[in-house]
Amino acid sequence: MGRTVIKNADWVVAWDPKESRHRYLENADLIFEADRIVYIGREYQAGASDETIDGRGTMIMPGLVDIHSHLAHEPINKGYTDETGSRGLYNSNLYEYMPTMVGDEEAAPWQTRLAAAELLMSGVTTVVDLTIPYPNWIDTLAETGLRACIAPMFRSARWFTRNGHVVEYDWSPDQGFGAMEKALQLLELADKHPSGRLSGMVCPAQIDTCSPELLQTSYREASKRGLRWQTHAAQSLPEFHEITRRHGLTPIQWLDKLGVLGPTSIVGHAIFVDDHPNTHWSTAKDVRLLAESRTTVAHCPTVFMRRGMALCHVGRYLEAGINIGIGTDTYPHNMIEEMRHVGYVSRLMAGHPRATTTADVFNAATIGGAQALGREDIGRLAAGAKADFTLVNMKHHLMQPSRDPIRSLVYAAADRAVSAVYVAGEKLVADGRPLRIDYERAAGEVNAAQRRAEGRVPERDLVGKRSSAEMSPLTFQKN
Repeated sequence: MGRTVIKNADWVVAWDPKESRHRYLENADLIFEADRIVYIGREYQAGASDETIDGRGTMIMPGLVDIHSHLAHEPINKGYTDETGSRGLYNSNLYEYMPTMVGDEEAAPWQTRLAAAELLMSGVTTVVDLTIPYPNWIDTLAETGLRACIAPMFRSARWFTRNGHVVEYDWSPDQGFGAMEKALQLLELADKHPSGRLSGMVCPAQIDTCSPELLQTSYREASKRGLRWQTHAAQSLPEFHEITRRHGLTPIQWLDKLGVLGPTSIVGHAIFVDDHPNTHWSTAKDVRLLAESRTTVAHCPTVFMRRGMALCHVGRYLEAGINIGIGTDTYPHNMIEEMRHVGYVSRLMAGHPRATTTADVFNAATIGGAQALGREDIGRLAAGAKADFTLVNMKHHLMQPSRDPIRSLVYAAADRAVSAVYVAGEKLVADGRPLRIDYERAAGEVNAAQRRAEGRVPERDLVGKRSSAEMSPLTFQKN
């Protein structure tokens, strides 16, 4: 195969291996061959077999790494859970509202395709998909072309509420070990998939729905197999209170006691730590425990902003030495908008604009995510790295003025300026549109699935058999 040369790009966000950081290069070239980058610099002398792409008017940046997403579950919630939250459960959406809008098996692959298209169009090249497994999940992910880490969720209990102010747990007889075994089998299939772009992660779903034995055993399995491990913890005040009631420890302290924090662990979302202003706990050591154990935090501010909640604040987590990755935990699966929210929410919670820089945010979305996954060949543009990168249209009016193109992208243009995306050297987005995914059909199928799901809302609502219109009234009444 010949080499492909992207010539004279206005800007390249290149990796400086000596200083271990991104740098801007102006009027530079990027050359890739097969699935690898072979050269980044200026004045490359193209050979006869090279394909040359005119890079003028573009910025080339590394593909973004999304470490916490629910592709098959979240798209159907659009227009339904935007403003919901239980008054009696500290405004959490998890227990009363989210279980009432659930897609059927037919909807799952279309939700995956729709979310994957949104991710690609916002510059994501690698995603961790935390999903309840469905038939053909692995093949559906592979067909999108994304570099995907599957994280089939399993648990010991399901949560529910009968009254909107008490969370109950229905524990399975085998504590979820059967589901874990099935998940481990899926991870083996993903690793052997012919696409070469799939991998796996061990994922006990939530700290409060998993027994101590399941958390510890799953962590040992991940270590034995050389895999990463991720769970949801410190994501709601009801969960914080449940864990302190059961164990007399905060969620982070309980994970530490179980021995499951470490450099191969990811905690989503680690918001309600002991010194968060809303927990009023007696210690102030959770952030230090995360830092000392070298645990990654998957930070996903958008879904919590909707409920009036926020991590406080990501800048101090970074200062403590915690590795931060970013996830699109909800719709829209727009990584650049999520990055914007990371910066803005951090500064709002800190009360000043110095809390988190744009470089901090971009690092979290690239090398922070790569570190969480134990990879040095993604999240950066350097010779030898995977050819996973995004082209941004510098001529787009929202990218102008162009004094600092990453700031213009994050705070103004977002996905609207993304023109092309490559994964493993394959172009998956052209002119801002996905090439492998029928985006319009996926959107239509999920829309139809939401209509079907609306009819089942009353039977899923254990509090009062309410209709979807009662659970989540429309912005304006219909005539």
